[in-house]
Amino acid sequence: MADFHDIIGHEQIIEHMKSAIQMKKVSHAYIIEGDYDSGKKLLATVFAKTLQCEKKGLMPCNVCTSCKQADSHNQPDIIYVNHERPTSIGIDDVREQINGSIQIKPYSSEYKIYIVDEAEKMTTEAQNALLKTIEEPPSYGIIFLLTTNLGKLLPTILSRCVVLHVKPVKDELIKGHLKKLGIADEQAEFATAFALGNVGKAIRVATSEEFREIKNDCIHMLKYAKDMEVYELIASMKELTKYKLQIYDYLDFMLMWYRDILLLKATGNANQLIYQEEYVALNEKGKRSSYEGIQKIIEEIEKAKVRLRANVNFELTMELLWLTIKEN
Repeated sequence: MADFHDIIGHEQIIEHMKSAIQMKKVSHAYIIEGDYDSGKKLLATVFAKTLQCEKKGLMPCNVCTSCKQADSHNQPDIIYVNHERPTSIGIDDVREQINGSIQIKPYSSEYKIYIVDEAEKMTTEAQNALLKTIEEPPSYGIIFLLTTNLGKLLPTILSRCVVLHVKPVKDELIKGHLKKLGIADEQAEFATAFALGNVGKAIRVATSEEFREIKNDCIHMLKYAKDMEVYELIASMKELTKYKLQIYDYLDFMLMWYRDILLLKATGNANQLIYQEEYVALNEKGKRSSYEGIQKIIEEIEKAKVRLRANVNFELTMELLWLTIKEN
């Protein structure tokens, strides 16, 4: 039974949504932009649920038929657009799931609401097809585009939507939420520091056994890459394909590692380390590396993210990254 009270942080966006409802100035198209797992979908879902609520308040009542249907993803007038291809949303997806049905009036509610997750994956043709609907929407139509990358959306799309930016949530709010979930203090501290204001990421890091495995494998490689032969390093790279879907988290684990090395090398203070339990290894790496070398590695990790988002070959990208790490 999600409502605005269940959303950690994002007060400005919530206030905007409530104000739009109160003043009856709900837009026909919204873009919610933010990192993966930062709460975009929850914000859109709760807003949609509130708009469709039979009590017509500033919060969903959670007891009417519409609210119950929304909680079970069975509200006929809240449509989640999906796509079969993992890397793109094509023109047929837009035509069949949005353009083809939005002209049909809502089944049981005031609005007909479409939520498009990963909107940055829409092809140019798909965006142009959607543009026609956004330019001349029916009075009851509302479209939410959720994206991690505004730069992938056409300027003509951006100019016709209300853009809401999901900002990082304060650490104390995330930490408090994790503790309410029963997460131990030390684990909550690490997850909060690692998440950099992303509540969803903090929860996943703190509760997922898979993430513990990714973290441990990453740290093992970071500790011993320098002493591995090139052929051993390349062989290890091939095993990284099992983390292909979580590769950005893997790269973030790496960034935090080198951030800790820089911090320790510059200040000698271990209290602010994210990987406090790895103090000995971090200290040793700091002594063996120059500031310039560490900075070059950090830049290469960021480049790897850019390359992967541009669909550059996964194995080649990771091999280049690890060779840079070994050299520096």
